[in-house]
Amino acid sequence: MSKEVLDQAVEACFQKAETRFGRRFQRPRVTLDLRGRAAGQAHMGKGQLRFNRALYQGNQAAFLTEVVPHEVAHWLAWQLHGPKIQPHGPEWQQLMQNLFLLAPKRTHDFAVAEQTFPYHCRCRDHGLSIRRHNKVARGESRYLCRSCGEALSPGAFQLEDG
Repeated sequence: MSKEVLDQAVEACFQKAETRFGRRFQRPRVTLDLRGRAAGQAHMGKGQLRFNRALYQGNQAAFLTEVVPHEVAHWLAWQLHGPKIQPHGPEWQQLMQNLFLLAPKRTHDFAVAEQTFPYHCRCRDHGLSIRRHNKVARGESRYLCRSCGEALSPGAFQLEDG
């Protein structure tokens, strides 16, 4: 499915809201530039809805029927109730239930292929997420093995002699 199909699903959600509320809503810019585990993000300050291309391509039907309304509901809640509401608060939940007829779930259930980086300690292999790996590379964090207590080191697993 293409970006055009995603744009049409977003527009259909807005048209449904406009019919229900009898008013026009400002439209955000729609992008497919979100990465990582999140399927979507409503970014009011930048005036955009961001979606994850990889999750969209791997879960097209569910993405259009669940993720798009989820993010549009964030946008609508902000326009209807102002910027001080909680992201998954009662205003957003009511839109999900009453407008889109969906359960107000905070997260998706899509399988996410996560890249890990090899680290080791004296007792085993570890795989660190890209976020944790980058923190180690920048010297901001170090991680300890929960079993042996040794600091994790980057690279292939190595057994100690002895």
